[in-house]
Amino acid sequence: MEEFVIEGGVPLQGEVIPSGNKNAALPLLAACLLTDEPVVLHNLPLIRDVLAMRKLIESLGAQIEEVDSNSWRITTRELTASHLDPELCRRIRASILIAGPVLARAGGLRLPPPGGDVIGRRRLDTHILALRALGAKVTYDRVFDIEAAQLHGADILLDEASVTATENVVMAAVLAKGVTQIRNAASEPHVQELCQFLNLLGAKIDGIGSNTLRITGVDGLHGGEYTIGPDLLEVVSYIGAAVVTHGNIRIRNAGVEHLEMVAQVFHRLGVHWQVDGNDLLVPSEQSLTINSDLDGAVPEIKTNIWPAFPTDLTSIAITVATQASGSVLFHDWMFSGRMYFTDKLVGMGARIILCDPYRCLIQGPTQLYSERLESPDIRAGMALLLAALAAEGTSKIRNVVQIERGYERVDEKLRMLGAKITRERE
Repeated sequence: MEEFVIEGGVPLQGEVIPSGNKNAALPLLAACLLTDEPVVLHNLPLIRDVLAMRKLIESLGAQIEEVDSNSWRITTRELTASHLDPELCRRIRASILIAGPVLARAGGLRLPPPGGDVIGRRRLDTHILALRALGAKVTYDRVFDIEAAQLHGADILLDEASVTATENVVMAAVLAKGVTQIRNAASEPHVQELCQFLNLLGAKIDGIGSNTLRITGVDGLHGGEYTIGPDLLEVVSYIGAAVVTHGNIRIRNAGVEHLEMVAQVFHRLGVHWQVDGNDLLVPSEQSLTINSDLDGAVPEIKTNIWPAFPTDLTSIAITVATQASGSVLFHDWMFSGRMYFTDKLVGMGARIILCDPYRCLIQGPTQLYSERLESPDIRAGMALLLAALAAEGTSKIRNVVQIERGYERVDEKLRMLGAKITRERE
């Protein structure tokens, strides 16, 4: 097992280019199973989750040619299997995204339960209820058996605005007979990318970017070529790294059109940046003073569905808040395990009260000190890496494979910004 060794207290300087959006790449790879013609995807992030998804779709018959380091040509002339490897499925939550396209094209599959980060209960009911509405029969006995002789359009009201359930239903509906309407659909940027990609291949999806999608089924999809946009979560992670180290960086091709709500939340922490075209500049001069609510009350930063502040950025924002003057309450109602990493920050010197599994109160600023840490999940792992960059002394972070499930060449990119970070064998 490998670990990162980080000497903290070094301000980051320079430029960084974010990788392609992980949360777009995974459903796009699954969607390639919907057509028998070649599809070329550019700007794929070469991270562990993407490589696991590659193995999954190859096991079903996809042939993948590497056009260049971050571009693949995917051709699935026929689906040669309908059973998925349970071990591969346990590696990533996104294995559930295989259900929609394989059901639409082949009429059925056997799907082991997906894995992924342990951040609390992550229900699958929304997927199953929606696929049943399209005409699928679903049974479960340690694995999901899903089949449908013919999917048909339906008016579907999702019981929660689940991102992966929305993506699954969209992929199934594009080849269903008739018209499907999905209400209470998720509208995150990566959901929009999937819909735009499918339309490029010949699908008919209206309402992209809204919470109501209308899909007119087609007989088949053709091939195409698509470039994945930048990873919003990686962009904000590097913003956080610059802020906690009092650095000055430029993030190129940052997808600034999707950062308005993040900018509002970080402004409440005393953080600002400038936009230069599609680049983002984080200056070293930050007030890092928490802005109280109008009545002087402690402000609450609460996650919600898009376009509100996303749950996946909670961990990064918490680490930034430990370096800001004042008090702030974080409330992530979505996942009961999201906050548990904060005990590691407390061990580094942060003043954090864990109110319950969903809320924590932070009083800053505090000097963080080096510690031996372990990455519990992708986002908490990156948040601890930021804390180590800010800390006094040399920290070690074990289980870096968790971080690398979502961040491409993270240690290399940080070294290019001047960070003192090395990779060692334990």
